[in-house]
Amino acid sequence: MEAFKKICKIVAIAAAIAAFVAGIVICVKKLKEKKAAQGESEENYVSCSCCEVPENN
Repeated sequence: MEAFKKICKIVAIAAAIAAFVAGIVICVKKLKEKKAAQGESEENYVSCSCCEVPENN
């Protein structure tokens, strides 16, 4: 019975660690998506006249 309790504790600790790591991964992914969405907004866009093609060619 003592060995069974130890095995259960080890499994519970491993599951807790896995859940913690999964939570961190999900948070990092959401932050990256949020940051990428902010980076593509038109507010942060700066036009460059050197890259524009003249229309009178």
